[in-house]
Amino acid sequence: MDAFVLQVLNGLDKGGAYALIALGLTLVFGTLGVVNFAHGALFMLGAFCAVTFNLLLNLSERVEDPNITAFTAYIDQPYLETWLGDFGTQLMDYSVPLSILFTIPVMLAIGLAMERGLIRFFYKRSHAEQILVTFGLAIVLQEIIKSFFGANPIPVSAPDTFVGTAAIGSLIGLGEGVAYPYWRLIYLAFSIVVIAAVFSFLRFTTYGMVVRAGMADRETVGLLGINIQRRFTVVFGLAAIVAGLAGALYTPILPPDYHMGMDFLVLSFVVVVVGGMGSLGGAVAAGFLLGILQSFASMNEVKDLFPGIDQIIIYLVAVVVLLLRPRGLMGRKGVMET
Repeated sequence: MDAFVLQVLNGLDKGGAYALIALGLTLVFGTLGVVNFAHGALFMLGAFCAVTFNLLLNLSERVEDPNITAFTAYIDQPYLETWLGDFGTQLMDYSVPLSILFTIPVMLAIGLAMERGLIRFFYKRSHAEQILVTFGLAIVLQEIIKSFFGANPIPVSAPDTFVGTAAIGSLIGLGEGVAYPYWRLIYLAFSIVVIAAVFSFLRFTTYGMVVRAGMADRETVGLLGINIQRRFTVVFGLAAIVAGLAGALYTPILPPDYHMGMDFLVLSFVVVVVGGMGSLGGAVAAGFLLGILQSFASMNEVKDLFPGIDQIIIYLVAVVVLLLRPRGLMGRKGVMET
């Protein structure tokens, strides 16, 4: 039972990242009809927003070391510690959660620039052309990051308060055997909050209702005098923010590198297809479902029976779903069907 609970938590944690990226992919496809293969790069850019914010908070000056009197020695003293003392130290320690404040405006600007500068010229093009141009954009973005930050992963630490594990087992009556990292639990909770916020925005706000109406029938909404295209541009920016936040908060779990966007993109695109192209609920449900399946497939007992199953389980599920239900689990009728 302990192993079962741990695998479920692992799957939900990983599925949270898949669901957030897939949610943004589905938003873009559902509103603009664009298959955005650069969306994984937005996840990567969000991670490097957290890296950049951490570097900014740790900017320092060289000062003499007061602890050494025999000769002159120098240490790097962060400006925040010089200006704010212990409070500055706490700010640096909480750089990852605070990076949200930096990531949101940066990712919004990047998303709007992408949509206005490139994506809008491919609205009426074929999906194959959309995939090619956005995939090319993703390669350009990752090479830019590589040139600035290098090819090696950059570790970013979670706040000291959240280092260690939580005794989950004692909370659910399974004893002390089930412990899970604090930050992974925080990431799972954060994923759920962001997903709930996006769905609430689309369902309970007038702006979101108009967007959903435009997803269903763009021409009719346009005839009502509403500039639906402008709203779709904002939705693209929202999708970029969601992907960026997913990447920024994931940095303590997986040290970011320039290629991480591609790694998550392929898996998340499979999640979208399994959930159903254009279905927001399907993207979220499939993200968590496939995350859990991948987690159980990575158990040694399973891999002993089926070597390599952890590497292909998601694709096997996708093949089965598409054979039995081409539109996906919760996809709209006629989408991805012949």
